[in-house]
Amino acid sequence: MNVSEIMVKMIEYSNGNIHDIGHLTHVWTYAKTIGELEGLDRETQFILEAAAITHDIACPLCREKYGSADGKRQEEEGPALARAFLADTGMTPAQIERVAYLVGHHHTLHGIDGMDYQILIEADYIVNACEGGYDKKTVEAFIEKHMRTESGRRLARTVFQV
Repeated sequence: MNVSEIMVKMIEYSNGNIHDIGHLTHVWTYAKTIGELEGLDRETQFILEAAAITHDIACPLCREKYGSADGKRQEEEGPALARAFLADTGMTPAQIERVAYLVGHHHTLHGIDGMDYQILIEADYIVNACEGGYDKKTVEAFIEKHMRTESGRRLARTVFQV
């Protein structure tokens, strides 16, 4: 499967939840854009985009099981769901494991071990800050402390006018 087919599969998985569908498409858009601007190789870009599409795969389960989609619960529940979801996509076991790893760490800001991980953090933050109405001071502090790509920093500054 290519990225577009994975996207359609994830939209189907979202079972009509417009918020979840909007969130994953926005995160994917920012991740794709940042990755391309940063010049990622084709393999890393593919992993990044697959992870951006599936990063919140555990949200429905977490809302049902725990009453909320808390980030740490998503990280706990997400990897197994991502592995099962991606099993029939034609992705290699190594690709699936990397995506599962990213899904299991997309709220963890330490130990970032690759550009795919860094960009996923940045893209998800931009969307979460938009959805959550974060104030400019909070966004600016996150940019300074956690954003490492020039493209991510530029996008965040442009979106939030900081």
